[in-house]
Amino acid sequence: MSETTEERAVTVKVAARDVAPNRRRGGDIRVVLSPKTVASTSGFMGTLTLAPGEFVAEHYHPYSEEFLFVVHGRITARVGGEQEVELAAGEGLMVPKGTRHRVWNPGEEEARAVFHLSPLAPRPELGHVDTEPLPGAAEPVPDVGGPR
Repeated sequence: MSETTEERAVTVKVAARDVAPNRRRGGDIRVVLSPKTVASTSGFMGTLTLAPGEFVAEHYHPYSEEFLFVVHGRITARVGGEQEVELAAGEGLMVPKGTRHRVWNPGEEEARAVFHLSPLAPRPELGHVDTEPLPGAAEPVPDVGGPR
């Protein structure tokens, strides 16, 4: 007897507080829902927390669009190397596939955002290309990619 898609589907709850933070590119990035944590096949989602003045180094995703939604505070995004977009709580931004972007917290209070990338790169190491020096390059990289 073959298993149906419904029988294979499993609902998995993951708390951001239980995910190891990645500070290598700046800020506190936590990949919450991913191929590793929930066996997703079309993208991944996580949280970003930035202290005042903190940033995520410029990078791009050759295979994915990135969706960023601010839930607390303010974030500024530089998209395509030139355009700056200010985002406040309740506002979102879509960064097109292959577009360089950098985000930072220009405010005086902590900023929190949720991000989603889709579709997935063919392999985790191909999904992210850094285009400026990383502020936390010495930080260990948490095991967040790949299948469960």
